[in-house]
Amino acid sequence: MQSHELLKEVLKKTSAKQIAGEMGLSLSLIYKWAEPPAEATGSGANNPLDRLAQLLRITGDVRLAQWVAEQAGGFYITNPKIRPETAHQLMPSTHHIVQEFADMLGVIAAAAADNRITKEESKAIRSRWEDLKSVTEGFVRACEHGDFGAIKPVPSKTGA
Repeated sequence: MQSHELLKEVLKKTSAKQIAGEMGLSLSLIYKWAEPPAEATGSGANNPLDRLAQLLRITGDVRLAQWVAEQAGGFYITNPKIRPETAHQLMPSTHHIVQEFADMLGVIAAAAADNRITKEESKAIRSRWEDLKSVTEGFVRACEHGDFGAIKPVPSKTGA
């Protein structure tokens, strides 16, 4: 979905007049944000979503996306890269998730050993949790794309 299309959908639920008023902007600018950009033969204006995407491209700093996600009550996760050594291999991918989960539990257990969690320990737990979510998301995406074929049985050794 293009940013202007998303904004058009948002304007169906939230008044453009309210947005303009609370942001101190003209009503016409809010409506222009919901139109295709001028370079696409539209008359739209560079909207905040396009500017954010541009800022992300220029800086390469995902903390911008993390900040936006936090404002919405969530947390940003980068889509995982396919690991070539486990692509199309169900069992190694499954084991990777289990290992990430075990690593996260290890960090939690170590942090909780003294019956308190420090700020640094919280950061370490958050980091492991984000790693686990990323690996799991990669697994789910591979499932959704049909990347895992049937597990081939191990040939039995018969004979002499």
